[in-house]
Amino acid sequence: MYVEALNEAIFEEMDRDESVYYMGEDVRASIYGASRGLFEKYGEKRVLDTPLSENGFIGAAVGSSLVGMRPIVETLTSFMWVAMDQIISQAAKMKYMFGGQASLPVTIRAVMSYGGSSAAHHSDRSYPMFMNMPGLKIIAPASPEDVKGLMKTSVRDNDPCIIFEDSNLAGIKGDVPENNDLNEGELLIPFGKGKIIREGSDCTVVGIAGANTHALNAATELEKEGISVEIIDPRTLVPLDKEIILNSVEKTGRLVVVDPAHKVCSAASEIISVVTEEGFWNLQAPPVKIAAEQVHIPFTPALEPLIFPDAEKIINAVKQTIE
Repeated sequence: MYVEALNEAIFEEMDRDESVYYMGEDVRASIYGASRGLFEKYGEKRVLDTPLSENGFIGAAVGSSLVGMRPIVETLTSFMWVAMDQIISQAAKMKYMFGGQASLPVTIRAVMSYGGSSAAHHSDRSYPMFMNMPGLKIIAPASPEDVKGLMKTSVRDNDPCIIFEDSNLAGIKGDVPENNDLNEGELLIPFGKGKIIREGSDCTVVGIAGANTHALNAATELEKEGISVEIIDPRTLVPLDKEIILNSVEKTGRLVVVDPAHKVCSAASEIISVVTEEGFWNLQAPPVKIAAEQVHIPFTPALEPLIFPDAEKIINAVKQTIE
């Protein structure tokens, strides 16, 4: 499962490098999830329970990274706002401010718990805001293989990385190979390298994180009507694999981008901007953006699903580009 692959990646990196340590709220007592079993193996010096103070413990992680440590910090996207000064004013800018002399190998696990009646305070999908800030690498894995390979790459990277984990994917299952084509014997997925998760010829659909589940369901239904959809998963948003998206649009002539975040200034907006600036003459129809409505997330399960992308919205959007 997705969460098991993540847990495995953390164990492997802590085994490999003693400078890697783990911190977060109630992580020592975790009996499930990505931090399960860490305290029992690595003890109190490398697995740290933190107070309810994201500004404090993310600041501590940033400071420790400057002196040779490689912290993995567990938090929710909703609580990252408390630590914005540490993430933006410090982690993102220090390397630039110090003329390249500082390395900040901090990995932040930003769990996105939306779609389950968590209400407005706990349902943020904040990656677009962090995409806007130079100095941060933004990762959005959508499969067990990708979350493991990208977590391992993040821990080894010398820049601040934020992994936005879609909690709706926690229980999905998939094959996790021991290696990939670039690294024999070890699964390391490079940043800025998207993948085609379904080939097609009539329309390109770019899905962010959990949106790919809806995109795959939509593609299956559209295939019954003779419409062939190609689905692209960028995997990382910063850096973004523009080439794989532009090549796909050159083939299909159409683009739909599906994004669980709010639609204004979204990752979908950036991807559409890239395609219209660099691949305009390949487009046979205006691109379509399917993202969360520009409202706060309601608690009620009757209203919340209306806000987010789903397979029906994707089907209608693909047909819109073809008609």
